[in-house]
Amino acid sequence: MTNPNGILLVDKPAGWTSFDVLARLRGALHTRRLGHAGTLDPMATGLLAVFVGRATAAAFRLPEHDKTYEAAVRFGIRTDTGDITGTVLEQGESRVGESDLRAALPAFLGGHMQTPPMYSAVKIDGQPLYKAARAGREVERPPRPVTIRELELLDLTGDTAALRVRCSQGTYVRVLAEELGAALGVPATLAALRRTQSGPFDLQDAHTLPEILAAAEDGTLEQNGWLLGTDAAFPGLPALTVDEAVKRHLFNGCPTSGYPAADGLYRVYDGSGLFLGLANVENHCLNVEKIFCERG
Repeated sequence: MTNPNGILLVDKPAGWTSFDVLARLRGALHTRRLGHAGTLDPMATGLLAVFVGRATAAAFRLPEHDKTYEAAVRFGIRTDTGDITGTVLEQGESRVGESDLRAALPAFLGGHMQTPPMYSAVKIDGQPLYKAARAGREVERPPRPVTIRELELLDLTGDTAALRVRCSQGTYVRVLAEELGAALGVPATLAALRRTQSGPFDLQDAHTLPEILAAAEDGTLEQNGWLLGTDAAFPGLPALTVDEAVKRHLFNGCPTSGYPAADGLYRVYDGSGLFLGLANVENHCLNVEKIFCERG
């Protein structure tokens, strides 16, 4: 495959960092232009949207979006990382009653402030927190607003609860697990995490890394429809179809005055249905926001 462009939905395996996935795909796709929308911890699995070629610019223009996870919370231990891979800091009661657990969940719904964990990629004074954590330092970090849209108990077996969480971008489910334990009066940590949805993308449309690598090797990646168009990142935006004169304006960065559309941000296509990019309309003036295809 030469010069691939688009979005690949990967079902990330456990034990891989998001960077590991990109590194493996760079060789298979013969391009260094790769990015992703939303880091997954190495222990986590599930949906990782990978942006390829010219589509990488779309990763930085995604609208704010919710994410959905299936999480396993283990009661009875607390770790330094907030998940099962860390060093145990505290042990205690591990049994939680189902009625008590169900009663505790509604308090977490809605908006609240959450302090990012030390083992995270959040930067304070230009340095990722996890680097300070590995050096044994605790850094003061301001809490950030997050929103929990849905929090559902799927199962409670022994010391482990399976939860479904739909939350705003930037929410740390590890912190939520610890907060849930604190509300129940027991230590808790995240035992497993699987992302099933991220904005417009769903895990059911993703493919495993071995499947993707095999398709890249035999040249069927695009034929299979696994490399989505860049416009798949913006399904919530209205669409505009422009004529050749306006298309030239967009490629040249020139505004088009008197354009008959309401103010707002649009997905823009040419007459053949080719996705050109994003454009803004303000006071009937159409201006390019970002072009994602080659001039044609």
